[in-house]
Amino acid sequence: MGTSFNEQFDQHGAWRREFALRLKLLSEWLKDHELLDAAVEERLRRLETQMRSDKVMVAFVAEFSRGKSELINAIFFAGYKRRIMPASAGRTTMCPTELGYDAEVPPCLRLLPIETRLQPQPLMEWRLAPEKWTRVDLDVNNSAQLAQAFEKVSEVLHVTKDEAKALGFWHDETPEDNPMVGADGKVEVPRWRHALINIAHPLLKQGLVILDTPGLNAIGAEPELTVNLIPQAHAVVFILAADTGVTRSDLAIWREHLISEGEDTASRLVVLNKIDTMWDSLSTPSQVQAQIDRQRATSAEILGLRREQVIPVSAQKGLVAKVNNDAELLVASQLPVLEHALSHGVMGQRQAILRIAVAAAVGELRSEASRALNIRRRDLAEQMQELKGLRGKNTSVIKHMRLRIEQEQRDFDVSGAKIHAVRSVHLKLLREVFALLGTASMKEEMAQLTHALRQPGIKLGVRRAYALTFDRLREGLRKAQATSGEIQSMLNGTFRQLNAEYGFSLQPPKEPDLARFERDLDLVERSHQQYLGVGNALRLAQPEFADRLVRALATRLRAVYESALGEVELWNKAAAAQLDAQLRERRRNFSRRLEAIERIQQAASGLDDRIVEIEVQDTAVDELEAKLTELTAHLVATPAVETTDDDEPLLQQA
Repeated sequence: MGTSFNEQFDQHGAWRREFALRLKLLSEWLKDHELLDAAVEERLRRLETQMRSDKVMVAFVAEFSRGKSELINAIFFAGYKRRIMPASAGRTTMCPTELGYDAEVPPCLRLLPIETRLQPQPLMEWRLAPEKWTRVDLDVNNSAQLAQAFEKVSEVLHVTKDEAKALGFWHDETPEDNPMVGADGKVEVPRWRHALINIAHPLLKQGLVILDTPGLNAIGAEPELTVNLIPQAHAVVFILAADTGVTRSDLAIWREHLISEGEDTASRLVVLNKIDTMWDSLSTPSQVQAQIDRQRATSAEILGLRREQVIPVSAQKGLVAKVNNDAELLVASQLPVLEHALSHGVMGQRQAILRIAVAAAVGELRSEASRALNIRRRDLAEQMQELKGLRGKNTSVIKHMRLRIEQEQRDFDVSGAKIHAVRSVHLKLLREVFALLGTASMKEEMAQLTHALRQPGIKLGVRRAYALTFDRLREGLRKAQATSGEIQSMLNGTFRQLNAEYGFSLQPPKEPDLARFERDLDLVERSHQQYLGVGNALRLAQPEFADRLVRALATRLRAVYESALGEVELWNKAAAAQLDAQLRERRRNFSRRLEAIERIQQAASGLDDRIVEIEVQDTAVDELEAKLTELTAHLVATPAVETTDDDEPLLQQA
């Protein structure tokens, strides 16, 4: 069966730690040899941040009572030898629950009261206000205490219909979706809006984030969950009951929240849970398997998936088997099949994507550092040519050489004014790009969308309002790309001129590709348009709900635009760092040339000594180049998680 998800995630964590160590060694080496300019330093910082903060989110989504929490227990927490997530009969997880690890926060469970839905702040802002959350400290070495604390995510409140309506859990227009009304006329709703669990579980420490979601009613009432968290998950595991297959409510979750028209389904995995309910002593094993296979094929056809993406499992038997070390029962539960799909899908694909990004960044970093070495090599060659030309020359010739170098230095100093003028124009155009991609521009777009959604009546034109908003956002990106094109053209011309006039070897950095952020906008728009179906038309008629949806959109757009601005800033730093580095090296070169002339004037043997010194320095530069290649090659050659040739990944990056 190969490695389990836990084992492969361990390997992924080891790879990341090894990479971080090699990156630190490279940074120290570059600094020691004066190769750490602003652009190189920024690339190193980004690589380190990317590797340290890289998260792999797996979202578990299901209607109530499909065994979702039990599946999480079986895959991730069987090592505690008991249930950790609440998984008793009936409703369990009542609010979205994220399990992750932050070293700066002590082990705890944080719970956001459901009443915060009555206030305008999006979830992202509530995350930054820890004092508003109810906190329960956790003892990670006490499984009983952990399990007891996690029971809180199952807590409910009983409120009036009006209160339930204000919180988004009651809709007069769709009575079939409303919760049951008790004898006292009150309605049961979740006590908590969101839960964050921070524990030092080995997998969570390595960057795994588990998102445990409640059922359809809770998902629909929390737009940020549907339009932000679930779409950004690297894999979504959708759980069905094996005995019922795809029910109407299951299909509603799938169509309205998990998959949109034309979207690649490769990042979706469906689990037919509770196959043990089909184990029948009156049927032969082959008859039972045939029944499971039929349910699997039918579910795949209804959901539009390949059969391999629907995996029959018994989470409960799998957990029991792991706790009791029962290998036979574990095989019968088919849990290892699911773990195999997760490990070779989520982890295999995630690491492949990360390695591609790392290889590209390391390649650019190597180019930046190599350029500095090439400048040194060129300057040494110039000095060598000058000094060899002085052999056998008299004092007057050497004096004339000194005067020529001093004149070159004065001419070079004049280039500073030209470079300053170029930078002024460059910064003016950059400010235009920053304005197009900045917070003010995005706030203006969100204000227009909010105004459109606040128009009275059911929002029959809401899709059009969203489409117009995204059209304007894409147009802003295209304008930013056009302006960056102007900057690139200016850099090309200026660098060519400086290279010709002053002997620089400037090479304009690659222009940022803002078109890929248009693709990010397309993904964001798709997740929102999917949410704007008929099922949510009545919710959108409520101004406070529409406002929540726009705030959720703003949160996700901010991440896209911050990434775009980061690319532009790195591009700018790369151009400026080249200029600074070559100016600095050229000044050093003038000092070294004048020093060599002085030494030659002072002693007859100085010329040959200086030539030998330059030869030694030239050899040292070659050695630095070789060491740079070695160190950067190690970064991209760190062993990856191994997969066999016949492993066909079921999942890809969402």
